[in-house]
Amino acid sequence: MSDVRHVLVLPDRDAAEEVALALGERFGVAEEPLLVRDALAGEDDAEDAQWLVVVEDPEARLGAEDLDAFVADWDGWREAP
Repeated sequence: MSDVRHVLVLPDRDAAEEVALALGERFGVAEEPLLVRDALAGEDDAEDAQWLVVVEDPEARLGAEDLDAFVADWDGWREAP
């Protein structure tokens, strides 16, 4: 077993919440992903925040290419490790 963590970056909270729900349906992710607000440097306005969806993948079964294509549907991307 390895400690693999995927970080998906989304443009807003709604997209992040949708992705978190859809991960379970699409990939069978059992553990609920962590949602984190990521304020852009120097910005205090909530409108200028990106949202991160942190997915634990202890069995390393989620493919990077599959996640890239999946999150692109919400104008997001996967942070490379």
